[in-house]
Amino acid sequence: MLTWFIYDITDNKVRNNIIKIAREYGLYRVQKSVFFGNVNRNKLDEIILESKKIINYEEDSVYIFPMCEKDFKNAILLGQSFDKELITDEKSVLFL
Repeated sequence: MLTWFIYDITDNKVRNNIIKIAREYGLYRVQKSVFFGNVNRNKLDEIILESKKIINYEEDSVYIFPMCEKDFKNAILLGQSFDKELITDEKSVLFL
């Protein structure tokens, strides 16, 4: 399922741990505090559980928005956007 993972975290250590979680589960950074990717329901549940363990509920915010493929394809992106094909696994990428 396509998932937006957005955060606003004040503490550098916690923020770095949230970034690590996002990357470990295959989410791609599309802006400074925004990750996006395709994860299954079990992985999404794990992301939620791990995030809950480390954030400060008094100061931090984490938003997780799952969305269907149809809605994603209808999204409007203005200005500098990210590569939709890379995130939806529709494009092969070779890293040298």
